[in-house]
This record gives sequence, C-alpha cells and structure tokens, in this order.
Amino acid sequence: MNRAFPATNPDRRDPGADKAFGRLRGFAMGAALLGAMLASAVSMATAMRHDAGLESQLLASITQLASDDFAGREPGTEGERKTLRWLAREWISIGLVSGTNDPSHPWFAPVTLVGREPVGSRAEFARRGRPVAVPPEDVRVMTFGRRGFVQNAPFYFVGRLSGEVPSRTELAGRVAVLLDKPPPRMGGEVMPLAVRQNALLEGGASAVLTVLDSTRTIASISERRRHQGFALADDAPEGDVEAYITLGGMARLMGGMDGVDALINEAGRPDFTPHGLDLTATLEATTRQTTIRTHNVIGRIPGRHPEAGAVLLLAHWDHFGACGAGRLQPEGSEAIPPHLICNGAVDNASGLAAITEIARRLRQGPPMDRDVYVLATTAEEMGLLGAEAFADNPPLPLGQIVAAFNLDSVAIAPAGGPLGVVGQGMTRLDSGIAAVAREQHRKIVLPDWPNTFLKRQDGWALIQHDVPAVMVTSAYGDRARFEHYLATDYHRPSDVVKPGLELGGAAEDVLFHVALVHYFADPRLWSGATGSAER
Repeated sequence: MNRAFPATNPDRRDPGADKAFGRLRGFAMGAALLGAMLASAVSMATAMRHDAGLESQLLASITQLASDDFAGREPGTEGERKTLRWLAREWISIGLVSGTNDPSHPWFAPVTLVGREPVGSRAEFARRGRPVAVPPEDVRVMTFGRRGFVQNAPFYFVGRLSGEVPSRTELAGRVAVLLDKPPPRMGGEVMPLAVRQNALLEGGASAVLTVLDSTRTIASISERRRHQGFALADDAPEGDVEAYITLGGMARLMGGMDGVDALINEAGRPDFTPHGLDLTATLEATTRQTTIRTHNVIGRIPGRHPEAGAVLLLAHWDHFGACGAGRLQPEGSEAIPPHLICNGAVDNASGLAAITEIARRLRQGPPMDRDVYVLATTAEEMGLLGAEAFADNPPLPLGQIVAAFNLDSVAIAPAGGPLGVVGQGMTRLDSGIAAVAREQHRKIVLPDWPNTFLKRQDGWALIQHDVPAVMVTSAYGDRARFEHYLATDYHRPSDVVKPGLELGGAAEDVLFHVALVHYFADPRLWSGATGSAER
C-alpha cells in the first residue's frame, strides 16, 4: 500500500518532520545510486552474454595448454617452462602488469618444493609369533619423512572406517588395518582414502596398513606418491608410516582368501566394531630428498585506488605430466586408454583459460577502483602448495584482499545451468555473490554438497590464512554431471580436448566473474573493512 505524505503549510513547517523527510529522501537517493552502480558493474557482463567468440577463445587456450607439447604441465619440467611462457605472453598482451611486486622476480614468483622419493620398503609379519612371508611385490611401505619405522606392532582392524575414528587408547601402538574401497556415502560424501588414513594416524595409530580391495594397485600408489610426497621447503615432512598390501598378500596373512572375505563381509555389517587381529608387523620405509624449483605466475590490473584493497582471481596451472598408462587413478576407476600423458584439459587448463578471458574483459572494460591480482598457482595437485606459498609470501598484505575467486575444472556444465559455490557459508562473500547473481538472473544451488570439495582446491589454503576465498562455477551446479567427470576423466590420461568438450557453462562462468570482480572491486558496493555490501 502506498502512503502519501500529508500536505504541509509552508508557514507552519515541522523541523522534525523536515529532518526525517530529508533522511528518507537521502536514503532513497543513496539506494538508487547504489542500485545504479551495481547495474553498471554487471551491465558489461550482461551485454556479453551472447559473446559467440568466447567459447572459441576458451577452446583455443585449452587446446594449447592441454596439448602433448606441454607434456602435462608438471612442475619443474619443460612443460612448466612452456606453460609459464604462454601465460606471461597472454597476460602481457592483454595489458596486465607484473603482480609479484618484486623487481627481482617479475611475473614469476619462485616456489621451492622438497619431497621424499621412496627408496626403501621393508615389511615383516608374524601370526601368533610365527613369521608369515609376503612377497615384496604384494606389499609396499611408505613415509613422507626421511625414515619411518614401526616394530612388532599388533594389528587393529577398522574395516572401512565408516563411523567414528577409534579412540587413541585403542589405536596407540597399533597398525590400523583399513580396507581401501570407500564406505557407503555419508551425508552425500565419499570419504577419500587419504582422509581416512590421516584420521587414523592423527588418532594415534603407529601405522596404517591399507588392504587394496578396490581397483587401486601398488604401482598406481607408488606413482601417485611420486607426485604427492612434496611440501614447501620450509615445512619438514613427517615420518608417518603408510603401508599397502594386495588381497593376495593379505590372504597369506589370514591363512587364505576365506579369511580375507570374512573381514570384508564383517566390515559391511551395520553392527561392525573395530577389533584386534592376531597379527603383528615390523614396517620400515626410507626416502631420499628431491627438490623442485617451480613458480607461481602473478599479474595485476591496476586500480584507481589500490589503497582500498584488491580482488584476487586464481587457477592452478599444474597437472601430473607423464603419468603412465593410467596409473594415477582415483578409487573406483575403470580401464584407462594407453595414453601416457595426463594433459589435464578440464583440470585445469579450463580454469587457466577462464581467468585469462576474465582478465581480458576486465582490462577492456572501465577502470576499477581496487587492484585485481591474477594468480596461476603451481603444485596444486601436490597439496595446494603454490597457493600456500602465495599466502606465506604474498605480494600485498593478505588483509587487503577483500575477495578471492578460484576457478578449477570449469569445462563441465552446459550453458543455462545454475551455479554452485564451493565455500558457501564459509566466508563473508555470500551476500555479495547473491547480489550479483540476482542482477545476472543466475540461480545458486542451495545444497551444500559442493563444500565436500572445499579442502581439495586452492581456496582452502587461502581460507586458512583468513582470506575470503570461494569457487563459483556452473561445474558444481549439476552434481550428476560433475560426478560423471570424476568417474571418467578426472586425473586420468583421458582428460584431453575431445569432441563434445562442454564450454557453455565455462563461458557463462567467465561473464559472471567479470560482473563479480566489478562488484567486489568497487568500495561503494563492497566494503573491504567490514566485508559486507554497502547497501
């Protein structure tokens, strides 16, 4: 209902009413101004919604970055050199300037990684005090430290770890025996093997012995460890002991496959309870140190008022390199084609192409108040190490970053779909993202299943340093499509540019991020001090 103001006699004005009316009018004018600013911030992206050339530009960049010539973009290799040169050339041509803020290292910020390459593995088993021989090819012992050693430790069978982690009293001094195949979904999430292993080690287990009852093999584990056994040079790796045994090896320990089958069946019962086994193990692993010198790439779009803070765009550039005939397989994988390079077309050549096109359109648009930093991180696949290095040695105080938007594996969903937000509810950015989504007529999915991937992307490393970071993409707007990608091409040599590569959603993600950055780069729309919309 509209309510009219009463007529006033100019000779009998009410000062209080005039003051109140003035405040109301000022509020209305301010709201209108802010609305106009928001509309202006997103109008350019709206106008480009039907940019027919955008998908072609994305495809050209992804094709280049995911070609065999780039050899899988492995840190510390010729593939890295070609990737960095491509990024620098593209970003310079767009009009970005170096964002390292370090004259001695323009564009490329050095990152030193130290890893432990497995060189020694020893496993001795006994049942009721009597030695049991297991062939060396059926068991592998590993550690992230220089040496890991456990002597005569009793076994404690935890099944698939589908419930609570046993108490420290139960685990202390024991080898936790874990089945590889993941437990049934809990809250919509499949708990990865590494998460279950770490939970047991952090819970007090002396070692974890994983029984390979899925498609994972000793060879695939060894290959994966070659990539994941790294840390930043300043972080000393720990000496936790992880061992893996095949079903055949476990059958020797249990006196036959019937004993193994009994354990597997037992683990699947609703009333399963962890318990000891009459087995002990002496496990030892040794490593040698490997050093990789790699780089983050940092560009910048200068703002008119950099003192007001900055917006950060990021995507990881690295992948697995020459990974063999599908040896880098997540659990549940199928047969792999005989392609020897993990090219990473979706993960994450698509993210690199996306931030490049976002930067291109931002640079072509009107000047922004805040700086915009564009970051391509190294060693994400090794444990978010490039993002961690950026946070440890940032080119600007981290507190000045008002918003960070990560793009990872965006070439999945078709155009017209909703957006998912990895990090929804975890930062102060939600209201601003929602405001832009309304202006862009984009729907954000409400279920929080995208947050199950929160700790598996670079934004998590930034959140740990109190930087508000999220991943907003249509790739997480359709769970079925995303899980299909995980089950087929994710971290496999089949993640290549091929007919049917879906770029409609990725193109819309680019345009949406243009609007997002304009919104968060405007201090009148988003306050860096309070982290809230100025509306």
